[in-house]
Amino acid sequence: MSTLITRRRVTGALTTLCAAAALLTALPFEASAQAKYRLRYGTAFPADHPAVLRISEAAEAIKAETGGQVDIQLFPNSQMGSEPEMFSQVRSGALDFMSTSGVNQTIVPVASINAVAFAFADYSQVWAAMDGDLGAYVRAAFDKAGLHAFEKMLDNGYRNITTSAKPVNAPDDLKGLKIRVPGNPLWVSVFKGLGAAPTPIQFGELYAALQTRVVDGQENPLALIQSAKLYEVQKYVARTGHIWDGHYIFMGNKKWATLPADVQASISKHFAIAAVKEREDVAILNEKAVDAMQATGVVFTDPDKKPFRDALKAAGFYDEYKAKYGEAVWTILEKYSGPL
Repeated sequence: MSTLITRRRVTGALTTLCAAAALLTALPFEASAQAKYRLRYGTAFPADHPAVLRISEAAEAIKAETGGQVDIQLFPNSQMGSEPEMFSQVRSGALDFMSTSGVNQTIVPVASINAVAFAFADYSQVWAAMDGDLGAYVRAAFDKAGLHAFEKMLDNGYRNITTSAKPVNAPDDLKGLKIRVPGNPLWVSVFKGLGAAPTPIQFGELYAALQTRVVDGQENPLALIQSAKLYEVQKYVARTGHIWDGHYIFMGNKKWATLPADVQASISKHFAIAAVKEREDVAILNEKAVDAMQATGVVFTDPDKKPFRDALKAAGFYDEYKAKYGEAVWTILEKYSGPL
């Protein structure tokens, strides 16, 4: 099948799913009268994000396959609270499902290992690792912490650097650059190691911070750069792909254990199908985001990643995080990434 046909099919599927997105914000799901298991799924993703649309699709498939016994209601846009709040609710059993990045919680520190800078050269390495031994190691750690993490992760995207004054083509271009980062130690360590001046700022304040030059640049996945209109106040996008991040889908072990084996199997199967479809959707959205931003005059560059990784190695970044995560899981990471 040609790439063009694949894109058209995925784009068509997205269009169909987006037409249903309004239902997730305008109306709650109507619980089936015969549903035995009414379960709630919370997420910070907006209602039109592929992760929400595909999980909604999965919920309908699960409902049909179980003869209406399972009714999963979705609550996007942080309706059930912030990601840390929803994570706590799932741990306590107050919420049934939620999705979040491994870096957004502190219960299982090793869950952020996928965000080690420049670890994965491309998506083939990402999915080999996260659908393989590295993902299994992290899921086992969550299990010990009382959480069932579903097998397939959702894609949140590779992160890329934007700037207003000059393009970033090499580590030297980051020297002294005031760059907004999330308030996370790993991100701060990455950009300190590259010689920049990382500045934690809430995402809701980012556009104004860029517009008023409080910071000179920022980093985020392409689709978010486009949807948040950050390109209006940033001229250059360097496709550094310095960090890949995804969302785990969680349920508390105690709640998971109350579900019959056939219900567990249906949920696991359809959540996995949804995750794979969401990954394809995000790839298409990223391509469309590039086209849309280039049309406004944004300049894209594709820096060689090796000098950035070498700079981090010289700064001791990889040694620091190898010590934090431990030799055992670091060896699994390098099975996919190669030596770091």
